[in-house]
Amino acid sequence: MDVAVNVANPVPNQSLAGTHTGQIVRRRPTEAVPRLLRGARHWWLVGPGGTAKLTDAHVTAGRTLTTAAERSLRAKGVFDSRPFRSYSLTVLTSSRCNLGCDYCFQNTAQDPDGGSRPPRIASVRLNSATVTDILDFTRRRMADAGMESLLLMLFGGEPLLNRRGCLELLQRAQRLGLKRASMTTNGTLLTAPLAVQLADLGLQDVQVTFDGRRADHDRIRVRRTDGHGTFDKITDNLAAVGATGRIRSDLRVNVTHENHHGIDDLIEELAGRLEPATASLAFRLVGDVGIGFSNRLVLSDVLTTSFIRWQTRAVELGFAVSRPRPLIPCQACSFEDGRYGAVVNADGMLASCWETAGRPDWQVGTVRDGYRPRGETAGKWVSCEDLHRYNDPDSAMNRFLDTVDAALLDLLESRRTPGAE
Repeated sequence: MDVAVNVANPVPNQSLAGTHTGQIVRRRPTEAVPRLLRGARHWWLVGPGGTAKLTDAHVTAGRTLTTAAERSLRAKGVFDSRPFRSYSLTVLTSSRCNLGCDYCFQNTAQDPDGGSRPPRIASVRLNSATVTDILDFTRRRMADAGMESLLLMLFGGEPLLNRRGCLELLQRAQRLGLKRASMTTNGTLLTAPLAVQLADLGLQDVQVTFDGRRADHDRIRVRRTDGHGTFDKITDNLAAVGATGRIRSDLRVNVTHENHHGIDDLIEELAGRLEPATASLAFRLVGDVGIGFSNRLVLSDVLTTSFIRWQTRAVELGFAVSRPRPLIPCQACSFEDGRYGAVVNADGMLASCWETAGRPDWQVGTVRDGYRPRGETAGKWVSCEDLHRYNDPDSAMNRFLDTVDAALLDLLESRRTPGAE
């Protein structure tokens, strides 16, 4: 049995009674769940403690591990999970956004005029007093959890619409043992000098989204003020940021019926404008969160082949790709007592996850008063992508993800092994 260990993000200790394919991906688990994936020539067991390559002899006709295989993998630590060591804090520094994407989960509906200004959650901006409240709350939660370091995500809206709030939060979070800071941004305001400032305060990476090749992106990801495209602005900014060598870019490509036909072109465009060695590239389907946007893409063999082709080309060009992981808990939303993390709006309102931040009807507490009693938050505590709806059932989505991830593991293995096809 060839075991190649790839340690996943730390997760709480688990107890697993059998590992199988077909896990439903809708609800985030509170314990890590290994995945058994069928590759082209062998099986992959993706566990919280590593990834193992298996043969047919290690898997039963019912697509579960044999007793001997599971025993061996446990001995090698593939099933081992590590407890969370750092508290995870996501803060919206501004709930306002300068773009008008019609699928955004912070919209409240579609633009009634069919333009680039869909109605959004209320606009609030992080200030110094709320930073104090957030960090005091975080300090208490970290003490309760016995944690001495912090993982910070700067979020929005567009977080850089409150540049001062981002810088202040990063600077003051140092006192809580800031271990890593990241940002989800649309990239339109991220200049190289600002990136250096942020990096000096601990920011290590940014996630930036693209909506297809240049022509499609400039039709979908547009400025709220005038509906103009943003592709050139974002790529120019990312190229300059990459040249500083200070911040890594994680590029997310949203895939919908409006842009899937041009994703091959997008990959080449990104490789031509950016230095692939400074970025990672990932492809994600967009769901509907009840705001009237419908992704009409249907899962099919053709779409599966496209995803595999896209990730293969990304690797060939030198972009990093994330290795497939087991189903793991989210520190913020998987635990209804907020034990390991929190999502905080710019006004101090607590939400269970990113997708409900800034929505008063989904509020689960405030940083000043803490979380509400569990009985008062019934139905309001949702997990990552709980609200997303797709055209296909969860079982079909899971098969799609398993097939794409198995192909990626096959690809990475072939590139690692000399002479492999």
